[in-house]
Amino acid sequence: MAQRFGGVKRVKIYSATLDLPLVFRRDGLRFHRRNCSSNRKPRRLRIVSQKWKLNDIDTNAVQERFSQWVSKSQKYLTDVATPLIKKKRQSLKVDLEDQHDFEDLEELLTVEQTVQSDTPKGSFSFDAIISIEQFSRINGLTGKKMQDIFETLVPPATSTNARYLVEYCCFRFLSRDSSEFHPSLKEPAFQRLIFITMLAWANPYCKERNNVSKKPSFQGRFVEEDAFVRIAPAISGVADRATVHNLFEALSGGASDQKGISLEVWLAYIQELVKIHEGRKSYQTTEFPQLSSERLLCMASNRKGPVLKWENNVAWPGKLTLTDKALYFQPIDIKRSKGIIRLDLVGDKSSVEKAKVGPLGFSLFDSAVTVSSGPGDPTWVLEFVDLGGDLRRDVWHSIINEVIALHTFLREFGPEESDKSMSQVFGAKKGKEKAIASASNSIARVQALQYMRNLPDDPIKLAQFSFLRQVAYGDIVCQTLAVNFWGGPLVTKVANRVYYNRGDMARRTSGESYESFDNASDLDGSVYLKKWMRSPSWSSNASINFWKSASLRQGLILSKNLAVADLTLIERAAETCRQKYKVVEKTQATINAATIKGIPSNIDLFKELILPLTITATKFEKLRRWEEPYMTVSFLAFASTIIFRNLLQYVLPVSLVFLATGMLTLKGLRRQGRLGRLFGMVTIRDQPSSNTIQKIIAVKDAMQDMESYLQNVNVVLLKLRTIVLSGHPQVTTEVALALLSIATVLVIVPFKYVLACVMFDQFTRELEFRKEMVMKFKALLRERWEMVPAAPVLVLPFVNEESTTPPTQGKQPAQKTNTDR
Repeated sequence: MAQRFGGVKRVKIYSATLDLPLVFRRDGLRFHRRNCSSNRKPRRLRIVSQKWKLNDIDTNAVQERFSQWVSKSQKYLTDVATPLIKKKRQSLKVDLEDQHDFEDLEELLTVEQTVQSDTPKGSFSFDAIISIEQFSRINGLTGKKMQDIFETLVPPATSTNARYLVEYCCFRFLSRDSSEFHPSLKEPAFQRLIFITMLAWANPYCKERNNVSKKPSFQGRFVEEDAFVRIAPAISGVADRATVHNLFEALSGGASDQKGISLEVWLAYIQELVKIHEGRKSYQTTEFPQLSSERLLCMASNRKGPVLKWENNVAWPGKLTLTDKALYFQPIDIKRSKGIIRLDLVGDKSSVEKAKVGPLGFSLFDSAVTVSSGPGDPTWVLEFVDLGGDLRRDVWHSIINEVIALHTFLREFGPEESDKSMSQVFGAKKGKEKAIASASNSIARVQALQYMRNLPDDPIKLAQFSFLRQVAYGDIVCQTLAVNFWGGPLVTKVANRVYYNRGDMARRTSGESYESFDNASDLDGSVYLKKWMRSPSWSSNASINFWKSASLRQGLILSKNLAVADLTLIERAAETCRQKYKVVEKTQATINAATIKGIPSNIDLFKELILPLTITATKFEKLRRWEEPYMTVSFLAFASTIIFRNLLQYVLPVSLVFLATGMLTLKGLRRQGRLGRLFGMVTIRDQPSSNTIQKIIAVKDAMQDMESYLQNVNVVLLKLRTIVLSGHPQVTTEVALALLSIATVLVIVPFKYVLACVMFDQFTRELEFRKEMVMKFKALLRERWEMVPAAPVLVLPFVNEESTTPPTQGKQPAQKTNTDR
């Protein structure tokens, strides 16, 4: 019911408990309390008189209700933001139908063919001809001239291979530039030429001869993994050898049919990389001119996704900046009373972990990280607000972890900054800058995929140094990276010593120690000094075996990073690391597939796995009870023969021989396919469906059974404690005398007779002439056990360590020692 009086609108809202007519005014909200009916007794609000007690409030219930409300709000915001994310992801694809792009592509494909395309292995494909001719012209030569030079440099078997010719033309141009990020990537024509080169590497020959004259369309064509792994890491800043497979999986995941990397995705990826590198230059010059000695890597100052620094349950928004040495946080302060704070990441105790944050100490938002420089330094708790999920937090976790892993790599595999021997190797002083540039490029790739929304489940797979710390054989890849960064030609020879390749260790005896190893060298002759090998991984067997074959060369070496018809040291180590990583992934997949949820299902699985042992115990119990007399007599005769013929020492070896023979037999039968595909598979039945109440009751019963079992075990242990510590003197004396008697028998009587007596005792307990005597003996032991008291247990009251006051400084050291127990 509503009434209007001038500028005031009165609305009456009736309730079963309170009668509060509301008066809405333009200047605010005013409450009127009056009687709405003369028959209804007026009620008064007695808020103060009720005397609420804060101790009566259930804090757990309040926390649970608040957590439910926050979870629902997060889910609602995620549902709202998901369409916006999908729309942004769709907008990142490059439109190839643009007239300007079409003209660039047409100009790229229009080229005069000079290379001889007919070879004994087939005719060159159109992609191969375009790649060879275009790179030859960039190098200042024609395709024919490049082909002639290539044939004079390599053996005849390699010179007729179109794939190796494509590699040579491409790598020769790339070897001319040593910058951190190749400057030609800014050119759209070069971006498309690299895509064509990857297609040419995958398909260097055409299936039909008539297809050479046709100009194919690049719509619907995809770059395969092998071609991407071979070409992309050769371009500075595009990919690295260790994580290129993970990068391919991330980029190919953006395609709908999962066939590979399309031209649209490739161009979008390169353009994002160019934007990131250009943006870093602008930030370095405008935002932080005072950081002249540090390299700026990433900034977080987006208003739509702020960064919150939690301190004493208070969140401060601000601007976060990551450099190659530290984190900088500048809180948003109107009065500008708070300056920029710094957290160093160079120390060996630096760490970053994922965390949950929330108001009032509640762990509600799973979107934060904790960063620390060491045990004694303050820990930062940073929350990265992202309405689309925890993608932004995972990205920042990976890039901060990459900076920490970078400095761990510098400490373990790089020489010390004050090492004078770096002046004896040409280019060694720039090794640290090369390592930092490699980590910077890894972070740029993570950011580019973040903008494209093509990140893998764990962004650390794209961060080179962080990834190598987690995988097998990663130390060997780090060794090859160290040789690549710090290795170079020798300027002078120390003490006229001749430097050998570590491959010469094959001629040495295997008993030589780590100190006798020689310096490591790359394929181009670059030397990495022995005194820089501070990591213990250099002395491992895997490292020695790898460097024994490091000097083998099969192809044409253009530089330490580029080899035609051959693999560089980093590629060899990365390939081995990839193979071992795939084995670990397959093993983990089988473990995840075998892991089932639910206590009843795991109990059924455990019973099924120990079924052979259960069957063996059941058979033995039947023999002991004489249910099959002939089998029992045969077993006793066989066991007695082994005991009295002194054959016990051969029981374990013979058992192992039979076990190995059975395993090898099953292996042969499985290889022949005579066991079937389901042999060895464990089969259990699923549990019946149950509702939430039934699950709660089942969990409660299981906890009660577990509690009862633990109580019984504790009682047994307390009674044993009483016996050992003489809590009951009479029982302790009896047990001690029994142990002395057993020890005397074992010393005097030969062991084979003791073992025979024990065996016949076990097999005669169930017979009639001993059954009554055994029952009386068990009753006596049970009676004596029940008389043993349990050791007393003292339960101290709970003391909160955080609320306790620290000891005063005036206490003497002796008094502290007396109170510590």
